[in-house]
Amino acid sequence: MTLTIAVHGLHKSYGDVHAVNGASFEVQQGEFFGILGPNGAGKTTTLEILEGLRQADSGEVTVLGVPPWPRNPALLPRIGVQLQATSFFERLTAREQINTFASLYGVGPRRADEMLELVGLSDKADTRTEKLSGGQAQRLSIACALVHGPDLVFLDEPTSGLDPQARRNLWDLLRDINGQGHTVVLTTHYLDEAEILCDRVAIMDHGKILELGPPATLVRRLDAPTRISVESGLISLDDARALVDGATVDGAVADGTDGVEVVDDGVSLTIATRTPAPVLAALADRNAMRGLSVRGATLEDVFLNLTGREFRE
Repeated sequence: MTLTIAVHGLHKSYGDVHAVNGASFEVQQGEFFGILGPNGAGKTTTLEILEGLRQADSGEVTVLGVPPWPRNPALLPRIGVQLQATSFFERLTAREQINTFASLYGVGPRRADEMLELVGLSDKADTRTEKLSGGQAQRLSIACALVHGPDLVFLDEPTSGLDPQARRNLWDLLRDINGQGHTVVLTTHYLDEAEILCDRVAIMDHGKILELGPPATLVRRLDAPTRISVESGLISLDDARALVDGATVDGAVADGTDGVEVVDDGVSLTIATRTPAPVLAALADRNAMRGLSVRGATLEDVFLNLTGREFRE
């Protein structure tokens, strides 16, 4: 496949702070690629370097086959950028906002209505941007980033602050954009979002790439227990511990050596085990399956395993 982005040995420091510290990765043409990490991991700095907004201290970076720095006027029409904080021109309608951005690239006014339809805002064409909801404003921001038909789109936390319905609607839009052949590079703090949308993700911390690959592959690599939950009160904690200690299926034994953990929070009783089959069978034998849920590892588990659980500003 054709490379859209190539990054090798990227470094960027601010005084003693190494914002990006030797990051290397590649993005293929047509790929939906995610960059994940806690606050201060270096995600936004990396994006700004790729977008040509910031100069790297060292390393090799190419975007669509050319270096993004010094600012390359020939590259700008081929990329679209939706920044973390979106600002619009005051007192303009949604259509007028898109037309303003389109005019910067020599794109005619007909394109505005096409973009409004693409992002589901045709009925808001004559509405001033300050009257739009958060989800509608994010959709308009993406429309402005796409109005000139870029090959590559950068999205920096596009669903931050949106309610669950608005997030899901925006996911559908992002899938459509990628399905039309646009390469998409996304940063997000929502791990479920990355797991659903991205072909591959890079998990970043302290300026370094810790893991890179398809979300499902990263999850499979993690040796994490399966969490089995049932309604609280069906069995006691002691009974649950005794149950998993002696549970067997075809000779498989949950004997505590697989890291079994039993917790009851008053709502659900949860058993974390690496041998779920005998535990499920034992629960079924006791008719203790009401409210059953079984949860394997997720990308969030991978993320926390790599970056830790401590709070960060």
